[in-house]
Amino acid sequence: MKNNEPTPVHLLSGFLGSGKTTLLANMLSHFKSEGLKPAVIMNELGEVNLDGELVDREVPMAEMLSGCICCSIRGDLGVEIGALIEKHRPDVIVIESTGAANPLETIDGITDASMYQTIALRSVITVADGHELLERSKSGKGRTFKLMKEQIRCATMLVLNKSDKLDPESLVEAQQLLREMNGHAPILTTERCGVQDWSWLENGSAEALPVRTADKEHSAQHDHGHAGSHHSHEHVMVATYYMDKPVSSEAFEQLLRGLPDNIYRAKGILTFSDTSSGSRFLFQYAYRESDYIRIEPQGKVNDVAVFIGEHFSRERLDGEIARLLGKS
Repeated sequence: MKNNEPTPVHLLSGFLGSGKTTLLANMLSHFKSEGLKPAVIMNELGEVNLDGELVDREVPMAEMLSGCICCSIRGDLGVEIGALIEKHRPDVIVIESTGAANPLETIDGITDASMYQTIALRSVITVADGHELLERSKSGKGRTFKLMKEQIRCATMLVLNKSDKLDPESLVEAQQLLREMNGHAPILTTERCGVQDWSWLENGSAEALPVRTADKEHSAQHDHGHAGSHHSHEHVMVATYYMDKPVSSEAFEQLLRGLPDNIYRAKGILTFSDTSSGSRFLFQYAYRESDYIRIEPQGKVNDVAVFIGEHFSRERLDGEIARLLGKS
């Protein structure tokens, strides 16, 4: 990885038994064949990571057990990412989340981590077992099917796996069902997650496709029984900007006030040029309300601003940030 370039991160999602770990192994083989050094974060429920035994032992791996990233150990995600980068200097990181996790929350954890590590979420890949998807869709209800839909909706790439288990008519039905749930992500149909053309992996960017995050208001139940609630987003986007110098607090507040309604969340850490020397602030923006907290970070913490919404113009936001930094 070149200095100052964000480390690409790919999030691998999908329900239990869909073939995520098989795809992970294939992805790692591809990266290595391209001369890249990959690293892995594996999250599993329970005390033992059995899937980790299937990963090449030469690949640096961090294990996060006994919970899902989006809940009790989500706060450790940034620590694990940072440790991998510091110790192994990987060219790319793949995060395989437990099949019981809602990826929207995991994505939110990754955006939190971007404040402390120079990373860029490049793709959210959801693997679906075609037969299981069709069976679950027949009832159209229940927590399992609801979670499946969330995993499919937030993907930038959909992998319809185990296609050899479906007859031609059922295969078309499964593809149509995926398209109804996510009208933007390409669909890759595979047997045993075998992929011949990986160009989408290099070309994809989570900043230009359906991605990121979850609302943090807690008033209902998670899909898997934990306290909290979030919106179901069919095409959520994220834009992450690393700031190379202090910015005007007045100009930044004006930028926030001018955000379109479809950018509903922003967060980050900034140094303001018009406050006391060296003062840094953690900012949160949600639904037209902004809040700032003066902080004194321990260790290296990036100046970064992350914007989250649906179907917003990245080009327009690029221009706003360029003007804020005096680069337009």
